[in-house]
Amino acid sequence: MADPSFFDRMITHFRATCKYYTGYPKDLGPSRVIHFTSEREFVQLLHEGYPVVAAFTIRGNYTKHLDKILEEASAEFYPHVKFMRVECPKYPGFCITRQRKEYPFIEIFHSPEQASNQGRVADPNITKYAVKVLPFNYDLSAYGFREFFKRYGIWATEPK
Repeated sequence: MADPSFFDRMITHFRATCKYYTGYPKDLGPSRVIHFTSEREFVQLLHEGYPVVAAFTIRGNYTKHLDKILEEASAEFYPHVKFMRVECPKYPGFCITRQRKEYPFIEIFHSPEQASNQGRVADPNITKYAVKVLPFNYDLSAYGFREFFKRYGIWATEPK
């Protein structure tokens, strides 16, 4: 095979190094978006101490676009922020508890703490936790996530 031309090498280098170039797919490596499988796994992910960006989705053209954005953002913010995709038709109970009617939507969960009032608990082995939840209403891009994290002070390099 012939050596690539100067132009081909320049474009390849440009695609690999430029953060904001969106004309061609980037090589993001393996997917870092976690697929929701259970509430127990979700709670374990929260207990790691990192913020969790959860995208609640249904099938549709916009969801494909959202998936690309999540892949890019998860590659940029890994390992400091975890990204999770919840397919609402597969897990309707978890999505219904969010009490939102329009899909897809994104919420950011962070700072889990043990609830001060445990209330009535049927099983003494169950511990209630309080988690801060913020609806994401910024630009759907890695830049939008970065600005959102700065605004709300949830960008952290180490888990709390």
